[in-house]
Amino acid sequence: MYMTQGLHRAVQQNPERIASRFGDRHRSYAQFADRVARLAGALQSLGMQVGDRVAMLSLNSDRYLEYQMGVPWGGGVLNPCNIRWSAAEILYSLNDSGSTILLVDDAFIPLLAQFRDQASSLRHVIYCGDKHGRGEAPAGMLHYEDIVAAAQPVVDCLRSGEDLAGIFYTGGTTGFPKGVMLSHANIVSSSLMSLAGGLAVPGGVYLHAAPMFHLADMGISGPHWLEGNTHSIVPAFAPELVLDTLARDRVTHLLLVPTMIQMMVDHPSMKKERDLSALRAIVYGASPISEAVLDRAMAALPGVEFTQCYGMTELSPVATVLSPLYHKAESRHLGKHRSAGRASYVTEVRIVDAQGAEVPRGTVGEVTVRGPNVMQGYWNQPEMTAAALRNGWMHTGDGAYMDDDGFVFIADRLKDMIISGGENVYSVEVENAVAKHAAVAACAVIGIPSDEWGESVHAVVVCKPGQTLSAPDLIAHCKTLIAGYKCPRSLEVVEALPISGAGKVLKMNLRKPYWEGRERAVA
Repeated sequence: MYMTQGLHRAVQQNPERIASRFGDRHRSYAQFADRVARLAGALQSLGMQVGDRVAMLSLNSDRYLEYQMGVPWGGGVLNPCNIRWSAAEILYSLNDSGSTILLVDDAFIPLLAQFRDQASSLRHVIYCGDKHGRGEAPAGMLHYEDIVAAAQPVVDCLRSGEDLAGIFYTGGTTGFPKGVMLSHANIVSSSLMSLAGGLAVPGGVYLHAAPMFHLADMGISGPHWLEGNTHSIVPAFAPELVLDTLARDRVTHLLLVPTMIQMMVDHPSMKKERDLSALRAIVYGASPISEAVLDRAMAALPGVEFTQCYGMTELSPVATVLSPLYHKAESRHLGKHRSAGRASYVTEVRIVDAQGAEVPRGTVGEVTVRGPNVMQGYWNQPEMTAAALRNGWMHTGDGAYMDDDGFVFIADRLKDMIISGGENVYSVEVENAVAKHAAVAACAVIGIPSDEWGESVHAVVVCKPGQTLSAPDLIAHCKTLIAGYKCPRSLEVVEALPISGAGKVLKMNLRKPYWEGRERAVA
């Protein structure tokens, strides 16, 4: 198995089909493959050897797609940089991975100046933006279009199987960054699982609206590569831009995280007349979605099927899938819509205790996963690898229970569990209750210090425009839905929640003011 396999197939079978569409720029599969082969040749001429790491720091673009295929075509290893990180964090990922070449677009040239001199392994920087034309690259940089035009196309190196395909650094929600090593077999097997699960259909159009540096977008776009589908791209998520692109490009499939779904369906532009009839499916994941947001999304987009994927970078990235069937009104009575679904094809999932023994159904434990999608390990972190990979099982650090039908119900990150008065409170359950209040647009629930209870349940809420919310009102609302000890004891209203590059709420940032200076902290 190798990442470029779908590209070869598409060129053979449908060379004139549109491969990439970015604004007014679009290319057929024949044109796209030629550029990929030329980019691979250009990188080799710059000294890229087999196994060398090549980084990219950029917003979404068609050139990002070419990078994702061109680097492995030339024998290199991908290192997509997190665009939400600080200069120091990006520098860390470059030095830790030993990246020798870096591609940068217009948005991040100012950031580059802050760390370029300290990137010890970096030999070349390639400008891949649009503000500077051919022959006009910023000082000290090579122009992407110049080197692609000058290069001769090279034959695919066909790195495959257990060969390293990429190093994907984890976000900041769990502490110090770790470089997740994924092989070609890891990535392609996950794509095949997703294809078997119905996440792509022949002739589809997939929209890259989630950040392309993150494996969620790369993983969900994988089955569309295998089908030879069209890839539509927007630079970054913006509700109106996404809606306009859905209509213009006749997009059929879309990946969003729950915060993006909420922003899109609640945006005033949603009321604008557009033809969204081509849209068939929205895949969501990265964090749980509240039932209230899901209901609003399904009402705003009738006829669109929703699929939830649960996983993590270390799983390339999918572990479980909740099919559209269980989202539909006629199936809601089964209660499966509250789950993260069941193990995807060729993947095993178990819920275990601290000793690694499987717990009884209905009992909360840690989610573990085994299959061809499980990472090779953490780059230069043998101890962390040994802690995460035990007897072939990936220990996710996520708390969940499994019902008698094999559906996995995510309770929380294990460390995010709130222990109040000796009772375990899982924030997802509380967040589902809070989100059903008519004034709430988005929310997060954390544990904060309490002299009386050890920890107290605290809600952080973004209100809908023109709405207000008081703590007594919210508590009374939640008591109609969940047990009293689970209800928030305090409320904080904010303008926006802190969000990671992967679209997850940064609960660590929310907790920090409350736990700072204490001997024990849950962050």
